[in-house]
Amino acid sequence: MRTVRGPADHVVVVGAGLSGLACALHLLGAGRRVTLVERDSGPGGRAGRLRLGGYAVDTGPTVLTMPHLADEAFAAVGDSLARRVELTALHPAYRAAFADGTSLDVHTDGEAMEAEVRRFAGPAEAAGYRRLRDWLERLYRAQMRRFIDTNFDSPLQLLHPDLTRLAALGGFGRLDARIGRFLSDPRLRRVFSFQALYAGVAPARALAAYAVIAYMDTVAGVWFPRGGMHALPRAMADAAADAGAELRYSAEVRSLEQRAGRVRAVHLSTGERIDCDAVVLTCELSTAHGLLGRAPRRPVGLRHSPSAVVLHAGTDRTWPGLAHHTLSFGTAWERTFDELTRTGDLMSDPSLLITRPTAHDASLAPPGRHLHYVLAPCPNTDVGPSAAAWRDLGPRYRDSLVAELERRGLTGFAESVEEEQLVTPLDWTAQGHAAGSPFSVSHTFAQTGPFRPRNLVRGLDNVVLAGCGTTPGVGVPTVLISGKLAAARVTGGPPGARRRVPLGRPAAVSVPSAPSPAGADDPS
Repeated sequence: MRTVRGPADHVVVVGAGLSGLACALHLLGAGRRVTLVERDSGPGGRAGRLRLGGYAVDTGPTVLTMPHLADEAFAAVGDSLARRVELTALHPAYRAAFADGTSLDVHTDGEAMEAEVRRFAGPAEAAGYRRLRDWLERLYRAQMRRFIDTNFDSPLQLLHPDLTRLAALGGFGRLDARIGRFLSDPRLRRVFSFQALYAGVAPARALAAYAVIAYMDTVAGVWFPRGGMHALPRAMADAAADAGAELRYSAEVRSLEQRAGRVRAVHLSTGERIDCDAVVLTCELSTAHGLLGRAPRRPVGLRHSPSAVVLHAGTDRTWPGLAHHTLSFGTAWERTFDELTRTGDLMSDPSLLITRPTAHDASLAPPGRHLHYVLAPCPNTDVGPSAAAWRDLGPRYRDSLVAELERRGLTGFAESVEEEQLVTPLDWTAQGHAAGSPFSVSHTFAQTGPFRPRNLVRGLDNVVLAGCGTTPGVGVPTVLISGKLAAARVTGGPPGARRRVPLGRPAAVSVPSAPSPAGADDPS
């Protein structure tokens, strides 16, 4: 594994999102001095916090899977996730509501889900689910060690027996077709393939290997932190500070001082200069390239994932049909993905994610009030409406979205809203997200694994990248891994080979960890 060259005692980590915080904790555990600089007034990055009157709103991810990956970062400094964050396992993980009026609770417990599938679609589909679950578990074991939790220096690293295992499992076929081998009910197939949207690829075109995301969502378990998802980066920042990191908020990086093939210092917009031995950039990929004054040459330009419109709504009521996470599917499916990724049209028959965090933490809203997060995927600004077009389009789309929610059973939603904020590609663009998408570079084959932008910067001896734009990719579990992999590029040790001083976990807090395959921390 290639690493940074020369001294690396003092590392400046740019960005206090999940990847930067994970990187900082792993670096601290390896004995490095860490200064973490963040342009915002607090930690979180995409997993930020917004105050709307008396409502505390998560601005980014709403789904926490694979919490043992966060625990690895805490353990690097002798801390634990359970000590810092109270987690609740969600049962069901999701509720899927379909246009025909049927609904399905998605359980991560195998027996409970098998019973639910039998109730929903009959014994043949229940047997198919069991085979699918077994396949997802084997797919996860084949991928995690060699293709996700690893630093790539060359595509030749793919030439390993695990590649043969992945191929034998059908990982290089198409996701939708592979799921169809197990399930014939189109509604069930959607539940186990919609996750491809996280990777920015339609299920009909996505590699079957991306079903590993469905493993994380539907097998490994889904959790919710008390205090909202923002509680996780806040706790990670507290652990880093307690372990000796210097945290600098409201500190935007203006430039990097480069000399003789190294970054020697980080210059802030305040005029302050911070000397460093190495730098980890966790900001948006285009921002990192701007600071570096260069971008790697690629045969074709980077493709970005679809974007999203998010409506944050504080309401005076809620609706009994909503679980913590509800997937509200429209009738259309293939057409929806075509609109999002090819034609650039807004979804004519939208599928929506509705999250109700107050279902498990009433403190996020005033007494007797409720918080709803409605996410509608939309084209990014490369293929769809421009960022500027959303100035006029946004309010109209908000009204059509609310009307659609009411048509789907959330009667009185419009009148119930007391506080709200609409986020569109215009806002994502203003935050610096390329193509107006918070989901970064899509996971096409040419942008996955060793073909994704590397986390070592060619031509500079001491610069590493982390975050969703680099390896291994988009999503909370993967950005946590990216921070660990970036730290390994600095320290030279395998990810996970860190000083561990276990702390007792409070008896009232339990964080079940998904099983990690043998050798999962081996980066070779």
